[in-house]
Amino acid sequence: MNIFNYFKKAGIDTIDASFYRKIAEWVSWYEGNVRNFSFYKVYGGRGTYKRCRRKSMGMAKKLSEDIADLLLNERVTITLDDEATHNFVHQILDDNRFLVMGNDYQERKAFTGTVAYIPYLDNAEITEEGTVISGKISINYVDAPNIFPVSWNNGKVTECIFVFPHTVARKKYVQLQSHLLENGEYVIKNTVLRCDSGSQEGTELPEKEWKQLKPFKELAKEVRTGSSEAQFVIDRLNITNNADENNPMGVAIFANAIDTLKKLDIEYDSYCNEFELGRKRIFVRPEMLTNADGTPAFDPDDSVFYALPEDDANGEGLLKEIDMSLRAEQHSKAINDDLNYLSLKCGFGTDRYQFGATGAKTATEIISENSDMYRMIKKHEILLEDALRQLIQIIIRLGMILGNTLNPECEITIDFDDSIIEDKETERSRDRQDVSMGVMSLVEYRAKWYGESEEDAAKNLPEQNQVME
Repeated sequence: MNIFNYFKKAGIDTIDASFYRKIAEWVSWYEGNVRNFSFYKVYGGRGTYKRCRRKSMGMAKKLSEDIADLLLNERVTITLDDEATHNFVHQILDDNRFLVMGNDYQERKAFTGTVAYIPYLDNAEITEEGTVISGKISINYVDAPNIFPVSWNNGKVTECIFVFPHTVARKKYVQLQSHLLENGEYVIKNTVLRCDSGSQEGTELPEKEWKQLKPFKELAKEVRTGSSEAQFVIDRLNITNNADENNPMGVAIFANAIDTLKKLDIEYDSYCNEFELGRKRIFVRPEMLTNADGTPAFDPDDSVFYALPEDDANGEGLLKEIDMSLRAEQHSKAINDDLNYLSLKCGFGTDRYQFGATGAKTATEIISENSDMYRMIKKHEILLEDALRQLIQIIIRLGMILGNTLNPECEITIDFDDSIIEDKETERSRDRQDVSMGVMSLVEYRAKWYGESEEDAAKNLPEQNQVME
C-alpha cells in the first residue's frame, strides 16, 4: 500500500512524497544497499556480464554512530531542581530504557534527519466523568519514514501524523496516530488500516474490528488531551533542509556528502580488487602439469598455477612467474583524502577518520584540530536540548494527570558530555589556576576532581586536618 494514496483519499495534506524518496535514499546508504550503485555489471566478453557487489566502507553508518555517541551518551545528565519531580521523571525514563533507545534514535536521526518521541498513558483507567485514575507512562519512538507533519510554523511542527506498522497472523496492518488541534486543544485520533494486496490505499477497519487484534486491543479511537500543548516531540539535526526548504523535517548528516560516499566506496572496491587481481601467478608448460603416472603435479584448486597454451613457442623455461605490482599507496592516499573531505562536509573537521603516520596525537592537539567538531556538536545540542526539555515537560504533565504531586515549573538543567572535545587534564590545570587566583575554592576543586560532596571535601582538606591535630 502507498500511504500517500490514503492521505489523498482522506483529504490529508502533508509533505510531498518526493521528500520521503530522499529519506529512503539516505536509509539505503546507511544500510549499504544503494539502488543502481551497490551492484554493478562487469563485461566478461562474448556478450556475457557478471553481476558484482561493490564493497563498501560503510561510512554512512559510521558517521551516524559517531554523532549519536557525541550527542547523547551515558555522561549526559538531566537534573530537575525539585527532588520529587526529578525522581519521577528519571523513573519514567528508566522504565522506558531512554538511555538505550535515546542513543539508538540519535543514530536514526543522523541518517533519516528526524525522529519523534511520543509519551502516552498505557492501560489507562478512566471514569465516566473522564478522570484518569490509573495508568502507566510509556514512550513511543518514531523515525522519519513514519513521521508526516500536517501543519507547522517557523519550523515547529504543531500537528502531525505518526505511522506504526504491525503484523498480525502474517497480515500487515498500519496504525495512524493523528495529533490535531481542535478549538485550541489537542485531540489524538487513531485509525487502523489493513494492507491488502492490490489496494493502493489500504482498507480502513472499523473500531470494533481492530479491537479484536492484539496490538490494537486497548487502542482508543479518540483521546481528548484537554491541553493546548502537544503530546509529541520532534527532534532533528540542526542542519538547514536544502532537499526541500518548504518542510520542517531534517536531513541526514551525510545528505550533502553523497558524492563523497560514492567515491569512497568506488576507491575501496578498487583497492580490494587490486589485491584480488594482483595475486602472484605461475604459468606452467603443459608437460609439467602431470607426473609420470598421469596424476596431477599441482593442486587443481590452487589458483596460483596456470597452464600455458600448448602452441606457445615463446615459453621461457618450464615455469614462468608473474608478480604484479599493487597500487596500494595510491589507493590509500585517495581514500584518506576523501575521508578528510567527508569528515569536513559532515561537520567533524579534518582528520577525524585519518590515521596519521606519526603515531598517536596528544589530547591538546586533538582539541585544537577539532574546533569545527566542537561548533558542530554545540549547534546540534541546541535542538536536542529543546527536544529533551519538551519530553520532560510532557512526562510531568502526564504524571500530574495520574495524580502525582509534581512541580511543572521546576528548573530543568541538561549537561551534555564535552569530555571528548575538552581534554580533562587541560581542564584540571585551568581549575588549579582558578584556585591560585582565588576565583575557585579548594573545596570546589576537591569536590569536582575527587568525586566528593562539598561537605566531605571540606573535611578532607589538608588545612582542616592540621587544625584538628
